[in-house]
Amino acid sequence: MDFCFYSSRNSFYKNKFGAIAAGESLRLCLLMPRSFGVHYAYLVIKKDGEECEKKQMYWAGMHSDDCEVWDISFTVEEKGLYWYHFEYSTDFGTSSIKNLGNDRCSVNFGEDWQLTVYSPSFKTPDWLKGGIIYQIFPDRFCFSGEKKKNVPSDRIIRDDWGQEPYWKPDENGKVLNNDYFCGDLKGIESKLDYLSELGVTCIYLNPIFEAHSNHRYNTADYMKIDPLLGTGEDFASLCKKAKEKGIGIILDGVFSHTGDDSIYFNKYERYDSVGAYNSQKSPYFEWYKFDVFPDEYKSWWGFETLPEVREENKSYQKFITGKNGVVETWLIAGASGFRLDVADELPDCFIDVLRKSVKKTDKNAVLIGEVWEDATNKESYGERRRYLLGDQLDSVMNYPFANAILDFVRFGNAEDFYERIISVIENYPSEAVNVLMNHIGTHDTERAITFLAGESCENKGRPWQAVHKLSEDEYKKGVKLLKLAAILQYTLPGVPSVYYGDEAGMQGYKDPFNRGCYPWGDENRELIDFYKKLGKLRKGIPALKDGKIRFISSILKCVAFERKSENSRLLVIVNKNEEEITYILPNEWFGASEINGLETDGCKVIIPPDTAAIFR
Repeated sequence: MDFCFYSSRNSFYKNKFGAIAAGESLRLCLLMPRSFGVHYAYLVIKKDGEECEKKQMYWAGMHSDDCEVWDISFTVEEKGLYWYHFEYSTDFGTSSIKNLGNDRCSVNFGEDWQLTVYSPSFKTPDWLKGGIIYQIFPDRFCFSGEKKKNVPSDRIIRDDWGQEPYWKPDENGKVLNNDYFCGDLKGIESKLDYLSELGVTCIYLNPIFEAHSNHRYNTADYMKIDPLLGTGEDFASLCKKAKEKGIGIILDGVFSHTGDDSIYFNKYERYDSVGAYNSQKSPYFEWYKFDVFPDEYKSWWGFETLPEVREENKSYQKFITGKNGVVETWLIAGASGFRLDVADELPDCFIDVLRKSVKKTDKNAVLIGEVWEDATNKESYGERRRYLLGDQLDSVMNYPFANAILDFVRFGNAEDFYERIISVIENYPSEAVNVLMNHIGTHDTERAITFLAGESCENKGRPWQAVHKLSEDEYKKGVKLLKLAAILQYTLPGVPSVYYGDEAGMQGYKDPFNRGCYPWGDENRELIDFYKKLGKLRKGIPALKDGKIRFISSILKCVAFERKSENSRLLVIVNKNEEEITYILPNEWFGASEINGLETDGCKVIIPPDTAAIFR
C-alpha cells in the first residue's frame, strides 16, 4: 500500500520539525484509511529507560473521502530522549504504526521514532555560527625559525621540512613518534593573514601542552606549552593577534588519559615529581587505575604509554576544572574553548563539571566533543549519553556528515546522502546544529583528496600506505571531487572545518601520512583560490549561519537543497552522474543568479558531471 500513516519530517504530521525544547507544545497527526474502521488511536511515548505512557488521540475530521485524521497536542516538560509510536484499535483488535526508517512506516513492524527534548536555556556561542574552522596539527603547519629553549635531548629534530614522517618501528618493534619538524605557535601567528583570507574564524589546535611525542596526545604537563611549540607568552600572543582578526582559538582537551612519561605518572623518572608509578603515596596515585602496582594498570586502548585516569576522582576533577585549574588557566590565557578528545570515554559527571567550569570562566567559550556517531542517541559504557540536551557539550565533530559527503561525492548515492544528513538535523537541537564541526578529514582519517580519488586503504598497513600516492590523473580527479565535497561542506548546516593543507591539495593515507608538513611554496593555488571563494560565499550569505535546510530532491545521483533564513536564500544542486543533466529550477528560483559559472536561462540549468550549481 502506497500510503503514509505518519512522517516525522512533514509538518502536516508533526508541526515542529526535529528536536524541541522542554515545555514546548507539540502536535502530532496520524492519517488512517477509513476502511480500517478505527475506533481509537493512541500515542505511545516513553522517556528513555522509563515506562511507556499511552496518550489518547482525537478524531480530527476527514482528510479526503477515504482518509481520516487523528491528532494530539501535548507538552513534554522534562528534557531527555523520548521514543514513540502509535497504536489504534478496530473490530479486529489493536495494531501499531512504527518507523521503518528512511521516512517510511508500517503496521506492526519497525522501531519507535526518536524525539530529542533539550533544555530551553540551551544556547551555543554566536561567534562560531556562520564561520569556518581550520584544524592545525601544530608540529607540521609552520616553523617560525626561532630557536627554542629547554627542548628534551631525546627528541629527533628534523631539518627536512616536507619529507615523510618517521613511521617504521625501532629495534624493539615500537613506533615512538619522536621526530619533530618544529612547527610552532609563532609560525601559526605568522600565517594569520593567510587564514583570514580563507575566511577562517576559528583555529582548532591539536594538543599543544608539553608531551613526549609529536602528536602530543600523551600529556606530560597540562600547565605548560610544549617547549618546541614555544611558551605561554607565545600562546597568549597568538590568541591576541588571532582575536584582532576575528579568529578564536580552541584547544584539544585530552582528559581521559595522560602520558606515562609525565609529571603525574612519571614512569621513567624524567621529572622531579613523585608520580603515581613511583609511589602509592603520590598525590596523583588515586588518579590512575592500577590492577597490580606499579606495572599493571588500565591504559587507553591497551597502549601502556597512555595510562587512563579516573575522571570521577575529585582530586583530578579539581585539577582540571577547579579554581586555577587547567580549563580556567588556558581560557584566561586567551583560548576560546575546547575540543574534547574521546568524549564518549569521559563519564557524564566529568563532562558536567567541565562545562560548568568552561562557561563560568567564559560564557562564550565553546565546548565540542569528539563523537563519531549520532551524538543524541549514542550509548557508551552501558549508558545513553546526554551530550546535547543543554548541560554538557555545545556540539560535536560531525562524522555522520563527513561520511555522507565523502561517500556521496565518491559513489553518488543521493538517497543515502539525504537520509544521513536529515537524520542528524532531525535529532540534534538547532543550537547544536548551527555549530557542528563539519570536517571531511582530520588527523585520524586519510586526507579527503586521497579518499575521494585513491585506492582504498582498508586492511592495508603502513608499508602499503607509505608508497601509494595518487597518480597524475587520480590527483586531477581528486581536485575536482574535493571541490565538490567542499561545496557541500560549506553549504550544509553547521561550520565547515578544514584540515590544514586540504585547501592546498595535500594527500596521504592514515596516520602518519595524513600528518605531513604544509607545502609552503608548493601549494595547489587553484584549490586555495577556490577555498577563498567559498570563504567569501559563507561570509556573504546569512542563510549559511543559521538558515533552515530544505531538500528539494535527492534521487538518481543528484542532490538539491535550499538554505533559507529571513532575508537570505541559497540553492545548491550537485550532479554526480557521468553525464551532464538539465535541472528544472523550482518556480520560486526562476530568474535567480547562478554563481558557479554554469549555463542557465533562468528556468533551468545545465550541470556537467561532478559539478555543482549554486544559486543565490
